[in-house]
Amino acid sequence: MTSRDLYIPHILLVDDEPDLLTGLKRSFANRLPDAEVSTASSGAEVLKILAGHRIDLILMDIMMGETNGLEVLDEIQALNPELTVIMMTGYGTIELAVDAIRRGAWDFVTKPLELDSLTRMLGKGIERSRLIGENKKLKSSICPDGPVPGLIGQSQVMQQLYKSIQTSADSNYTVLIRGASGTGKELCARAIHSLSRRSAAPFVMVNCPAIPEDLLESELFGYRKGAFTGADRNHDGLFCQADQGTICLDEIGDIPVSIQTKLLRVLQEQEIKQLGADTSTRITVRIIASTNADLEERIKEGTFREDLFYRLSVLNLRMPPLCEIAEDIPLLADHFLKKVQIELGSGKKTFSANALKKLINHNWPGNIRELQNVIRRAVLFCPEPVIRAEHFMMDSAWPSDTLDNTEMREQEIIPYKEAKEACLDAFTRQYVHTLLKKSNGNISQSARLSTLTRAALQKIMKRYAINGEQFRV
Repeated sequence: MTSRDLYIPHILLVDDEPDLLTGLKRSFANRLPDAEVSTASSGAEVLKILAGHRIDLILMDIMMGETNGLEVLDEIQALNPELTVIMMTGYGTIELAVDAIRRGAWDFVTKPLELDSLTRMLGKGIERSRLIGENKKLKSSICPDGPVPGLIGQSQVMQQLYKSIQTSADSNYTVLIRGASGTGKELCARAIHSLSRRSAAPFVMVNCPAIPEDLLESELFGYRKGAFTGADRNHDGLFCQADQGTICLDEIGDIPVSIQTKLLRVLQEQEIKQLGADTSTRITVRIIASTNADLEERIKEGTFREDLFYRLSVLNLRMPPLCEIAEDIPLLADHFLKKVQIELGSGKKTFSANALKKLINHNWPGNIRELQNVIRRAVLFCPEPVIRAEHFMMDSAWPSDTLDNTEMREQEIIPYKEAKEACLDAFTRQYVHTLLKKSNGNISQSARLSTLTRAALQKIMKRYAINGEQFRV
């Protein structure tokens, strides 16, 4: 006998219409014979039942006399954010439905209820609750405090983010991930996909600004042979490649309005029309979008469609800047240190107490990406087993480090542009000198260590009149 055979789902029906509750309970007794069905007519009654009983699924009306179902939903979420809640509404507005989903509802139905489709929805909701329970048991036996894949941090902010990611993964709605550059928006998107039911299907990451505007449509949606000059074969676009899986549109705010219109059709109709095709192609793709732009401001400017914004932002996730999760920096630093040591094949290193203190106190405008770069440089340039504070060269060192330099304080103030160029020149010379010294003047090895191409490194050396021969031992 399996755990599925032993599982008895508990359903709670919530409405202020006694006749509706009686009818639904009678119907589900026949349609879902293995389930135990209870009823409640108010928010207070719901909370009382939840306090003393295990409930796997709640079917609740949005409007119940003086009781606002959305407010009850908020209280349910506070008690158990993973509980499967389906909202009923006789008002059928997209605003109410979207609000319910944003607040944590799993799905919604409109009145009058269609019992066959509602029963199927409840069946899926029950299965979701069963799987959540099994996953909890499995995770606790393997890794009691296992984080979301790819993300690191134990702060309260990150714990809340993990919950939001899991909620997003459990649904099939579009997700808008917002956050500054370098905060890990791509990692968040990948985590949502890997935790979702689509995890075995493709995940396609699209860097929208990296694709030339005149090629974006054909790259996203594909084209047929002969659609334009040079189209000598059929080309499946990125949406087709992501069929049955997830596509993440990075920096969605940068795509032109003409493409936004076509993207809106994909969201509304779940179909695409390739360039040169006579008919549309049905696809099943979950869309995640990410941006560091102020989309509301772009809507006001007329460069981003408001209807697309609302379609994309059914679920909203915010990636915190690194300065908000400073308590997680030691964990992140240790992770990146181990990763870089493997990449560079360097000996084992550790951080001194002052080094960690400097990392924690830095403001990190470049966020996690900057932290990773700083640690990579420290490992590269530090010949000792212990990395000290002075081994860190911050990407954003001007405010907190450069101005503390005695030479800088004693200099006359020069124009910003000149000062910036002088600082950059000094850094570049020091960087290349240290690089060549470490590799004994081997330009190919230096290029690999710096992740520059050999040609790019030689160009920098030529500009600053640096000769690799002088570093050969």
